[in-house]
Amino acid sequence: MKISREDVIRVAELAHLGLSPEEVDKYRDQLDGILTYVEKLNELSLEHVEPMTQVLHASRSDRHPELREDTLLPCDAAGPILAQAPDAAKPFFRVPRVIEK
Repeated sequence: MKISREDVIRVAELAHLGLSPEEVDKYRDQLDGILTYVEKLNELSLEHVEPMTQVLHASRSDRHPELREDTLLPCDAAGPILAQAPDAAKPFFRVPRVIEK
């Protein structure tokens, strides 16, 4: 195992997550799997691979329907959403303080 139970518990504490012992074991296994996969990726030789600045290489003749022009659209969702909040001070939600330091 690349990550210990104590590591998972510490990260959960930092994120203010209350995890059961079963969840700690589950997340430890999942995180270990992720780290093992990343370790495999680090074994790849990238010597002849050019860095990319974007995923899609669009030429002028190619059109990508998943790309669209950025357009500014009005959005007035804050009012109705904040009206449902138990303690809001426009334009913010008020929440209990979680950072002690």
